[in-house]
Amino acid sequence: MNEHYLKFKKDSPEVRKLSEWWDELEKKYRGERAVLRRCGTLTEVVFSPAYHRLRRALMNIGRVDDNLLSLVAVLSARVKTNDSAASIAKQMATGKADGSARVSGLRFRRLLKMKEQDEIFTGMGRIIALLGGTVNLQSLARSLYLWNDKYAEIRKEWALKYYSEAPNEK
Repeated sequence: MNEHYLKFKKDSPEVRKLSEWWDELEKKYRGERAVLRRCGTLTEVVFSPAYHRLRRALMNIGRVDDNLLSLVAVLSARVKTNDSAASIAKQMATGKADGSARVSGLRFRRLLKMKEQDEIFTGMGRIIALLGGTVNLQSLARSLYLWNDKYAEIRKEWALKYYSEAPNEK
């Protein structure tokens, strides 16, 4: 078993495998994508063959945390368009016609305080919907996989990017 931890850094092998898996969901496994999108809990995600295809693809690259990977898989299935031009934090801070943030400052701060995976599952699902399903898949995966107290820098990085783009959000 590979002891390297997955990081989902830009252009890493795990990002390439995730992108391939995500593309296949749209092209070959649309029914399985629909199953993932309908999952109401992270436990249900693990019952999906699509989850296990992703898991097997990543096991040769690094150590897989099933709880975190289920979060990445289910939320990635909700992404309609992979927009790699900006991080997800920047995507949340920009994009409305009037120049304001697509995700309000209040909702953003609530998201940053979430620690439980079930909370993050619900909160990020709403964020993806607010973004119209257009999300940076790599940024989403990296953030979700490293979202814990040990890696608080993910949340700090989000706050810096969000507020540099949306300084008037309160």
